[in-house]
Amino acid sequence: MKSTVVFGFLGSSLDRAQGADRWSRWRPTVAMCQQEDLLVSRMELLVEPKFLDMAQQVIADIRQVSPETAVKVHEVSFADPWDFQQVYEGLYDLITNYAFKTDKEDYLIHLTTGTHVAQICWFLLNEANFIPARLLQTSPVRREGRDSTAAGRYEIIDLDLSKYDRLATRFAQEQEKTLDFLKSGIATKSKTFNQLIGQIELVSVNSKAPMLIMGPTGAGKSLLASRIYDLRATRAGLTGRFVEVNCATLRGDQAMSTLFGHRRGAFTGAQADRPGLLKEADKGLIFLDEIGELGLDEQAMLLRALEDKTFLPLGADKAVSSDFQLIAGTNRDLRAEVKGGKFRDDLLARINLWTFTLPSLAERREDISANLDFELERFAKSHRRQVRFNKEAREAFLKFARSPEAKWNANFRDLNAAVTRMATLAPKGRITVDCVEQEKARLLNGWQEGEPQRQDSVLSNEERSQIDPFDLVQLDYVLGICRESKTLSDAGRKLFAISRESKAKTNDADRLKKYLTRFGLTWERVK
Repeated sequence: MKSTVVFGFLGSSLDRAQGADRWSRWRPTVAMCQQEDLLVSRMELLVEPKFLDMAQQVIADIRQVSPETAVKVHEVSFADPWDFQQVYEGLYDLITNYAFKTDKEDYLIHLTTGTHVAQICWFLLNEANFIPARLLQTSPVRREGRDSTAAGRYEIIDLDLSKYDRLATRFAQEQEKTLDFLKSGIATKSKTFNQLIGQIELVSVNSKAPMLIMGPTGAGKSLLASRIYDLRATRAGLTGRFVEVNCATLRGDQAMSTLFGHRRGAFTGAQADRPGLLKEADKGLIFLDEIGELGLDEQAMLLRALEDKTFLPLGADKAVSSDFQLIAGTNRDLRAEVKGGKFRDDLLARINLWTFTLPSLAERREDISANLDFELERFAKSHRRQVRFNKEAREAFLKFARSPEAKWNANFRDLNAAVTRMATLAPKGRITVDCVEQEKARLLNGWQEGEPQRQDSVLSNEERSQIDPFDLVQLDYVLGICRESKTLSDAGRKLFAISRESKAKTNDADRLKKYLTRFGLTWERVK
């Protein structure tokens, strides 16, 4: 059984008492050792030098009421016990040099004594896990408005708030609200996506480091970045503004000027000073979408701005500062860009601490229904007109949207465009089966026109002639998905997007590998 060790200050007022009358007063440090069901093996008593004589009296009284309690005195000296920095540093030095033996001892922090500043410092050190302890709070028992001669009462508080049922329920509800906020209120079903959003929520609130959001065009990187900013503004103390820029639109001097600013006369057309977007994001957050499009010079300046929080505007001889936070977005493989000499490896290392990859819409077909409702609501707000599907039309659209026939090359941009077109053309605000069929034809035609024409070099004519036409149609589709995918696993996720959700263990790569083997194909040959 572990022994109990208590840390606490000598209460210069509450613990003070003289003569026989002292036993009729509630004194928290002594009363703590009078509790029948709280056996204190050792008391680590913090005492200011001027109260050492008083401490000896308290120690003697503890010896009377609890002979098994050993008391060790630690002299602490604060020029001003109400100065937060002094008290925190003093307690920090004490506990970081203390040899905790958590396998043999349980630790408590007595919060009743000491100044309010000391109590706050105890709490902060405990919450930051510098002290492996629970909190001990003592109080007198009052009868008829007066202190009783009893030992008073105590309460042990565990800062693991998940152990408190009502609090745990409230925290779970608050976290659910946060996750719902990051998902724009869309009730997503994809387990992979929901887990991803859960990680993003933790990082958004607990870290100021750069984040890198990867994913195909139209996967929702920009919307997610703005939601992360809103979350940090409400829960992480972010006070500046949200600044967004698509780096693919920046070229040459314009890129430098837009990001870092310029001084008047720095180049032809620079008729006035410009602060630059990094300066505008001071105390706020900047989202650099398509960061892989930045030139190497801009990348070098961005790296310095991230590390030093300073940069040099064009034409300036003095650096300016900006305490900004960064989210970068890209649809490129930045590691491949580094190998090709198009992206700086040191910048990638700096922004790659927190990297999240958003799945494509084709990888989240189970979420299309919820996103369809979201797009209809967005249309209603922007056009001030409510439009709905009739039952048969909604079923027809979802059947198509979830099928392999729907490629969703532009992801949510395709879905948004489809809903906008159908809602605009809907007779009397009702999307019909005819509307759906027309939109289906538009989408298929657009995807077909967007596909590059290429000769099938995977199977020879002789090999194709040995395959049943029924299987050949499916195989051609599979080969098309393989060509547009970066990895075997990526292709497998797209091809088995529906069935994978019902499996306890998803091994998409293995399933696809076995399918290709049926036709004598390997991933290397397909690619």
